[in-house]
Amino acid sequence: MDNGKPNWWSRPSNDPEAARISTPPPAEDGDGDFPLPAPQPSAAPDPAVPAEPPAAADLTETAPAAGFAVQEPQPLRAEPLPAGTPAAQAPSPGSEPAPAVELTKSAPAADADAAPTAPAAVPAADEDRPAAPQPLHAPDEYRTPPYGEPGPWAPAPPVQRPPAPVPPQQQAAVPPTAPHPHPQPHPQGPVPPQGGGSPWVQYDPWGAGGPGFAFEPAPAKKSRKGLAVAGALVFALITGVVGGGIGAYVERNGGLTTVELPQAEAGDTDRAPDSVAGIAASALPGVVTLHVRGNGSSGTGTGFVLDTKGHILTNNHVVDGAESSEDISVTFSSGETARAKLIGKDAGYDLAVVQVTGVSGLKPLPLGNSDNVRVGDPVVAIGAPFDLSNTVTSGIISAKERPITAGGEKGDGSDVSYVDALQTDAPINPGNSGGPLLDSKARVIGINSAIRAAGGGSGEGEGAGASQPGSIGLGFAIPVNQGKRVAEELINTGKATHPVIGVSLDMQFNGDGARVGEKGKDGSASVTAGGPAAKAGLRPGDVITKVDGQRVHNGEELIVKIRAHRPGDELELTLTRNGKELTKTLTLGSSQGT
Repeated sequence: MDNGKPNWWSRPSNDPEAARISTPPPAEDGDGDFPLPAPQPSAAPDPAVPAEPPAAADLTETAPAAGFAVQEPQPLRAEPLPAGTPAAQAPSPGSEPAPAVELTKSAPAADADAAPTAPAAVPAADEDRPAAPQPLHAPDEYRTPPYGEPGPWAPAPPVQRPPAPVPPQQQAAVPPTAPHPHPQPHPQGPVPPQGGGSPWVQYDPWGAGGPGFAFEPAPAKKSRKGLAVAGALVFALITGVVGGGIGAYVERNGGLTTVELPQAEAGDTDRAPDSVAGIAASALPGVVTLHVRGNGSSGTGTGFVLDTKGHILTNNHVVDGAESSEDISVTFSSGETARAKLIGKDAGYDLAVVQVTGVSGLKPLPLGNSDNVRVGDPVVAIGAPFDLSNTVTSGIISAKERPITAGGEKGDGSDVSYVDALQTDAPINPGNSGGPLLDSKARVIGINSAIRAAGGGSGEGEGAGASQPGSIGLGFAIPVNQGKRVAEELINTGKATHPVIGVSLDMQFNGDGARVGEKGKDGSASVTAGGPAAKAGLRPGDVITKVDGQRVHNGEELIVKIRAHRPGDELELTLTRNGKELTKTLTLGSSQGT
């Protein structure tokens, strides 16, 4: 009914009576409703009259007029034709195949007064069947509420696959109808196969698909665009794998080909003689590394060649532990090694001389003049810090005439050295001791001897209070003028002389200057009778404040200033006596060193 209500699919009726109910005519009032006539028993066919060919070929009943609900095809039984029916009326295999059963509405009736379509003839086999009892009211073949059962109706499945193809001989002919204004395709039931048995089954649209309703998925059309995308993805994957493999190979092996890096061509390797490289190239052949064993210990130091006879100058504390010549070995910059014997040493100056024999091609280093050195002059230090032989460092002269004391490990003062040193910031470390400090002309101007440690001690990081061995930019060298004189004495006599003034100093005095003691160490007079000080008029208790015009702050500085001269040199001393300042001139005496 087309009155705004939804069209409903009804379940096919299994009642045989429904097959004989004729299609009601359209209603007069035009609202699409019509009365349902009671089913009438069919008249028995006259055997004398040839039976009209039943409309069994048309497996659909005439649909109601436009606007009515579509009727589901009724399950009909295919029975053999009555005897006498011409065979031509049966569908022949060669005839044009009839279209599949189609559930459609018929065209609107041309005449509203036309009689309703007569129901199809019932096969003769049903003539003897007793008439069914009449119901209280006409059966509702559509079974729509409220006349029928509660309707478990639901819309048809949203997706229905096309029916399986039907052989031509099994398709029923459908009479042509007028054009359908609103065709509505519906699932089509199966066509009974040829043969015995009941081929008709009940169609259940809510079931999982029975016989004849195989909902096969429509074959998906291959999209060229999808193939192109898939091909692009495969190509990208292959490219990534190949590229990753090539990248890994290049990273691990340095490339696919031999790598040749740009490099400057071989050029002139000569350097200016006053450059660090030029100074090092000139001096290294004359620098040696000393390895010393003795007293259950060993050490490393540096020395340099003084002459072609094999004399080598170094520090006393480098060779002090050696007990014999077998304990000292010398290694030259060329790698040649030789044994060395001790010629002489002096603890007060911290200098020693050793000699090697049987070595040819010695290259002595030229000696400079430490009196000509000025603060800021460039210097180069060569040595073996921490046994790293032939190490070259450079810096400048930071200061001159720095009074330092080093040693004192023995405790009696016999090993204390007093040095009026050259201060440099060229890195000097343990192992540099005894090595040369060179000027810009590769001449020796000092002998590297001590460093100031971070803890406040002096020496090669081993002095009193030293806590951080190593260079902190405070290195000290014995002036070469003093080293030259001591080396000559050690080579010639095996001993070195010290200049003296002939007084005993009060080392506990805390005032400014060096004070002459009241008594000597052994209770003797503090001023040696007939000595240089006595001759110059010095007395016990005098405070010496200057030497040759240079300020003296304590007794150690006075000793350093005196040791910087030779015996026989004249000195001008400025002193204070009873609050008065006096000037005295004296000639330095000599004492034998140890």
